[in-house]
Amino acid sequence: MMQRKPNILLIYTGGTIGMVKDYDTGSLKAFDFDELLKHIPELAQLDCDIDSVSFKKPIDSSNMNIKYWIEIASIIETNYKAYDGFVVLHGSDTMSYSASALSFMLENLAKPVIFTGSQLPIGDLRTDAKENLITSIQIASLQEKGKPVIKEVGLYFEYKLYRGNRTIKVNAEHFEAFSSPNYPEIAESGVHLKVNSSFLLASKAGKKKFKVHKNMSDQVGTLKLFPGISELVLNAVLATEDLKVLVLETYGAGNAPTDKWFIDKLKNAITKGLHIINVTQCTGGSVTMGHYETSELLQRMQLVNGKDITFEAAITKAMYLIGSGVSDKLFKTIFETSLRGEMQ
Repeated sequence: MMQRKPNILLIYTGGTIGMVKDYDTGSLKAFDFDELLKHIPELAQLDCDIDSVSFKKPIDSSNMNIKYWIEIASIIETNYKAYDGFVVLHGSDTMSYSASALSFMLENLAKPVIFTGSQLPIGDLRTDAKENLITSIQIASLQEKGKPVIKEVGLYFEYKLYRGNRTIKVNAEHFEAFSSPNYPEIAESGVHLKVNSSFLLASKAGKKKFKVHKNMSDQVGTLKLFPGISELVLNAVLATEDLKVLVLETYGAGNAPTDKWFIDKLKNAITKGLHIINVTQCTGGSVTMGHYETSELLQRMQLVNGKDITFEAAITKAMYLIGSGVSDKLFKTIFETSLRGEMQ
């Protein structure tokens, strides 16, 4: 019996990868995805069937927000049974945020959702768009005994597939635009496509039903510490109306000033019900509260330990938990638990 080809759905949200150069004017214009094979004939060689859907008004990823995350999640939900994998074409600037958000919104995911984009437009002579797109589709098509190999939200860029909620954008000019400082790549594209099976997220497929969460809260804020931070700045942030979560970017392994005014204001905010999450400003590494005296006070205050989570995943996980109606009593415990492989 001949095995059917996998069906892959491309979801175009906007971004550089969806632009082509008009060589008469030199300007960039939106790519017509109905002409995909015309621009990338190599796609015909892939052993899968490809369909595409586009946002009615493709956006620059700088304008990405909760509304558009819900739109992406809804497209996947509507087409979940009809397709074996999904490739989301997205601008690179906020791609790590979106990949993180979707990882939380798509519970019990049993199929690949691969985010990709490019630094140069598809029509550019030196574009990275073709390789990123072709390999992302190929990864989304990978199957073993008729079942998808990848069963999580990934981000593919410049020969590497990362867990989406472990990524950060590290470069605005190089083709190697993304990094996953605290978790190894889950696949690598070279002469052969190598999947690092031991690093894949364990799937709950067949055990639990796929569920899409569409309530994401915007009652989340952030504060990055810096030497000389004033009471005025801290007061302004803590006085934000309806703020429920503050992601506090601390130094090193989770350290912060020990000035009495600083500690007292945080204590007071926590007493009033604000959840403060301690994440490190460092690109890599983890928060280990209590390791130094400068983080011991934060530990005593019961700040939420962000461990080795990325800033992008911390923000979107907080949005997801508050949106899901997690109680104040359980917020810290659930946040400190890995839900989608986003933290150790």
